[in-house]
Amino acid sequence: MAVKIDKNTCIGCGACVETCPVQALSMVDGKADVDPETCVDCGACVGVCPVQALSL
Repeated sequence: MAVKIDKNTCIGCGACVETCPVQALSMVDGKADVDPETCVDCGACVGVCPVQALSL
């Protein structure tokens, strides 16, 4: 599994991208995007999202 991103809620701030310890997140078309092959479900990104757009 990988972190889930609600694209409708994401504001594109990039906080999750900067926080990800395995660089599984990137910005695509102004929104966060996850590489499910790289994501290790650590949850680091979930806690830093100011709009709760990410979940495990």
